[in-house]
Amino acid sequence: MPTDSNSGRLSALQLPAGDRLLVVDGHAYAYRAFHAIRQLNSPDGAPTNAIYGFIKMLGKLRLLTAPSHLLVIWDGGLSAERTKAHASYKAQRPPMPEGLAQQFDEIIEYLRAAGIASWCQDGAEADDRIAAVARQAVAGGASVIIASSDKDFMQLVNSRIGLINPNDRIERIWTDAEVVAKAGVRPDQIVDWLSLIGDSVDNIPGVRGIGPKTATELLVQFGTIEVLFQRLEEVSSDRLRASLAGARDDLRRNQELIRLREEVGGEFALADARLGDEDQVKLTELFRRWGFRSMQSELAARQESMQGQLL
Repeated sequence: MPTDSNSGRLSALQLPAGDRLLVVDGHAYAYRAFHAIRQLNSPDGAPTNAIYGFIKMLGKLRLLTAPSHLLVIWDGGLSAERTKAHASYKAQRPPMPEGLAQQFDEIIEYLRAAGIASWCQDGAEADDRIAAVARQAVAGGASVIIASSDKDFMQLVNSRIGLINPNDRIERIWTDAEVVAKAGVRPDQIVDWLSLIGDSVDNIPGVRGIGPKTATELLVQFGTIEVLFQRLEEVSSDRLRASLAGARDDLRRNQELIRLREEVGGEFALADARLGDEDQVKLTELFRRWGFRSMQSELAARQESMQGQLL
């Protein structure tokens, strides 16, 4: 999944041929949109900054990737298995800003009118469902592009699953080469790498004294945490060896917390995520209600163009 070296922008024509599924981490992009646009309100005073930013970001993703199928997946709460294993899992996260929370239903209403599928299930984390959808779509012959800034998704990357990170200014699809460049390890080693260093975003503590560089060096030498413990005496630093020995149980727990659960949500039918027709009447109503004049004008131009093609 290469990029256009002339512009640094991702060339959709160079992606694998056939069905292409774009899976968007809904909450990640809604939060990003909310914070990217300081203030925007509808004519009646309701906040619309997250709605507007989300629509613009989604449009850019579609332009970059040219998907035949698109699915936005939302968090449905924390995994009961993870919180049982680690009571502090994601416990430090602040509550959702009130101004953002009231815009979610509106975003979903937009997706429905735009012919874009979305999914949410109580008690199911978006990360797990994205992993399940990606694996099942690939098994069905599709290529998959995951749009998210969550580093956990690096564990999924392979020749048919790429990753777009909105923090990456080059706007490229990450392959295993980008994962290795970022972490120094292969995608299949990412769970162990994150288990060693921890994840402050999810409130998962790593091994004392081990940062990204040391974790990479250990995995390059030993391959996996399992082999590392089998050959623990080969670790040259007494301090590091003692730290690892004392963290054995924590590392096992971390692996279970970080490894994405591909059984979440059950079966996925690729056909359910195929891009549908726009409900232009509904979109016009929504854009007018939100005060999105430029989007309303763009929609009217598309309608006029389509009518001209039919004549």
